[in-house]
Amino acid sequence: MAGAIASRMSFSSLKRKQPKTFTVRIVTMDAEMEFNCEMKWKGKDLFDLVCRTLGLRETWFFGLQYTIKDTVAWLKMDKKVLDHDVSKEEPVTFHFLAKFYPENAEEELVQEITQHLFFLQVKKQILDEKIYCPPEASVLLASYAVQAKYGDYDPSVHKRGFLAQEELLPKRVINLYQMTQEMWEERITSWYAEHRGRARDEAEMEYLKIAQDLEMYGVNYFAIRNKKGTELLLGVDALGLHIYDPENRLTPKISFPWNEIRNISYSDKEFTIKPLDKKIDVFKFNSSKLRVNKLILQLCIGNHDLFMRRRKADSLEVQQMKAQAREEKARKQMERQRLAREKQMREEAERTRDELERRLLQLKEEATMANEALMRSEETADLLAEKAQITEEEAKLLAQKAAEAEQEMQRVKATAIRTEEEKRLMEQKVLEAEMLALKMAEESERRAKEADQLKQDLQEARESERRAKQKLLEITSKASYPPPMSSSAPALPPDVPGFGLIGESLSFDFKDTDMKRLSMEIEKEKVEYMEKSKHLQEQLNELKTEIEALKLKERETALDILHSESADRGGSKHNTIKKLTLQSTKSRVAFFEEL
Repeated sequence: MAGAIASRMSFSSLKRKQPKTFTVRIVTMDAEMEFNCEMKWKGKDLFDLVCRTLGLRETWFFGLQYTIKDTVAWLKMDKKVLDHDVSKEEPVTFHFLAKFYPENAEEELVQEITQHLFFLQVKKQILDEKIYCPPEASVLLASYAVQAKYGDYDPSVHKRGFLAQEELLPKRVINLYQMTQEMWEERITSWYAEHRGRARDEAEMEYLKIAQDLEMYGVNYFAIRNKKGTELLLGVDALGLHIYDPENRLTPKISFPWNEIRNISYSDKEFTIKPLDKKIDVFKFNSSKLRVNKLILQLCIGNHDLFMRRRKADSLEVQQMKAQAREEKARKQMERQRLAREKQMREEAERTRDELERRLLQLKEEATMANEALMRSEETADLLAEKAQITEEEAKLLAQKAAEAEQEMQRVKATAIRTEEEKRLMEQKVLEAEMLALKMAEESERRAKEADQLKQDLQEARESERRAKQKLLEITSKASYPPPMSSSAPALPPDVPGFGLIGESLSFDFKDTDMKRLSMEIEKEKVEYMEKSKHLQEQLNELKTEIEALKLKERETALDILHSESADRGGSKHNTIKKLTLQSTKSRVAFFEEL
């Protein structure tokens, strides 16, 4: 009895100790995951679990997003997951997205998984037109997206229409021009072909390097009012706070870099910004909702922290990640070089094989032609021999007839007719017989000459036959015994039929010399990048000019017009912010108050 009670108590205690859980669905840019979470878990517990699952170490850029009444919110790290204002219906859904953006993607994004997630998110924002992208840049970005997905362009594989099912351009761009899908594909493919040799991570990074110069990249917009009640837009990004006209999200009216801001706070719907210079008065603005103020503050604090962090020495963790990334990049580069060498060797082997096959086919054709010529020579020789024999027999027959005519003439002369008439007739017959004998003699001589000529032709035909047989023998010898390959010829890959390959080992030890060589290559790449940027701008301008005639002016959006006007003035994202920050902070605050 006591044992049964103890057993029941032990079972009930185990049942009480088992933690309660709930199901969470995490949606990334290219996958969905589900986790069982404990009721007591805070936001950081769930966030860390997701990052570990993805193998992500650059966690400071990302967050878990959810929606409250059409307003975006982010999971707080120090607050229980279920204490947030989220739907309690399981699975509870969060979106794993980039919350903060880098100033320079190439310098700051170290891990390949980080680059890939940013690439997917920025690409979606451009296609959904949350980031404005001009038409010519859209085509260029599309070509890098195709390179990232399909690899190097191969005309035999990537035939016309292979991009028909791909979403590569914003609908606004497609509707703006009188161009068919085939015309867009042709222009995208022409640039895609130029990206040959770029790996997926390189193509995605090139995409981000172009996208980060777009005016709306990484900017979160919020509707605000200043003290005068003027409706404005507040833009929060990696560089600072920007004030926009609600009708123009491309060019800010005022900018405040993070290094000029000392403190940010809010009370109810009022937001307060304290400049770094304490002599300058604070400036305030109002937002539409308290929840929006919370989001603005989160974004300001995170972006400010990252802004200051970029301007300090890297932490030990970041230094380790960058060192690993450099080693991985060097390893991949060596691997790509090895693969490129193997590919080149394979192509050379295939070319050599094709050349040998072509030569062999040519030799076979020559042998066939020589055989046919030999057969024709033999037939000609036989015909000539037969004709010579016939001619010789005819000559003999004519000679015999001439002899008989001579005998007849002699007989006629011996048998003279006494009468004059007989004599005259006899003379006439003699004359005719002499003429006939003369003709017979001439014909006999001509046939004799023709027989000699035929004999000469026969001799030449036999000589030609001999030469044809000699040539055929030479060709047969060449085809049967090809010359040995030179020892200096490149070794061929093992998968090419008919050729051998001596394997060559490669060392992957990363020594100081490798790092120095890599540094030199990076410097060389920078110079090449500047040259490519100039060439790229020329290509963009060329495409813009080319498709300008096909533009439907009546379909231009307000942003299209604003961007064209800004481009005509020579404006750009960084130039605009630089010009705005040349004014003193005090004058910019005063200008904001007077808007």
